Amino acid sequence: MSEIRVNTIKSENGAAPVAFDKGVNISGVATATGFVGDLTGDVTGDVTGALTGNASGTAGGLSGTPDITIQNITGVAGTFTGFVAFSTSISVGGTITYEDVTNVDSVGVVTARGGLEVGAAGVGGTISATGNAEFAGFTTISKLGGATEIVSVAATTNITTSKEVIMELDCSKGTVFTHDLEADGAVGIVSIKNFRVDTNSFTTATVIFTQRSSTPTGGVGNTFPTSLSGNPGGIGTNITLQPRNVAANAGISTNGRIGSATTVVLSSTAKDLDIVTFGIHYNGSGSGTAGNYRVVVSKSGDFRFGSVGF
Repeated sequence: MSEIRVNTIKSENGAAPVAFDKGVNISGVATATGFVGDLTGDVTGDVTGALTGNASGTAGGLSGTPDITIQNITGVAGTFTGFVAFSTSISVGGTITYEDVTNVDSVGVVTARGGLEVGAAGVGGTISATGNAEFAGFTTISKLGGATEIVSVAATTNITTSKEVIMELDCSKGTVFTHDLEADGAVGIVSIKNFRVDTNSFTTATVIFTQRSSTPTGGVGNTFPTSLSGNPGGIGTNITLQPRNVAANAGISTNGRIGSATTVVLSSTAKDLDIVTFGIHYNGSGSGTAGNYRVVVSKSGDFRFGSVGF
């Protein structure tokens, strides 16, 4: 094998590049002011300057903490296993999927197909995928139109053989209820439960009573007749409160306050409608103490068809 020792190799005309058709093996360092053509193999060290053309193959990746400054990135997908910080805005034309994020600022529509949870579950606010919303704190609404109150059927439990019942108003289902006196019986005790008592607050529970189809006798509507031992007549004489997040067996027994200390009695006319509202004022001083609650009762009733136009 021969050896050539020279300082400079030039083409025949002194200007054209020198061609090595069979390749060149360099065991040392190759220094060039530029490189044109395909490069196959590994590159170790720094690459400085512009890259014109395409880089393809298997990427070894970047390690360490280098800084990369580019104009645009176009790819099929991207995966970040660690923390990624953007000091300016990031724009995504398609869908962005993430498991956790600190802040989201969207100028368009944000779609949360599984619902939306704000803060810890049961503490902040929840919007379900079906459109139900629940907020533990204050909710301020400047304008509200087209709102409809959900009406639930009051649950009942028999307490006497004559079908006098405990009427249960579960405020987690709404604040308006119905009670059919003929089908469900006269009410001896009103139980109001699952209303919030996080702070000084006032909660209402309203019942729409439908009177019996025939003229009632004895106890009228939501009341025991006074002839029953130990049960004075009138609405609101026996009320049990079970606030939300207070032990279920720690029901607070109290009585309702009536305007001018009278008695709220339902209509004695068959098929009449009576609307009775129970207002619960909690003073915020301890949800387990009966003295921290005041219950007031009011009625708008004796509703029936008039004679004009019928």
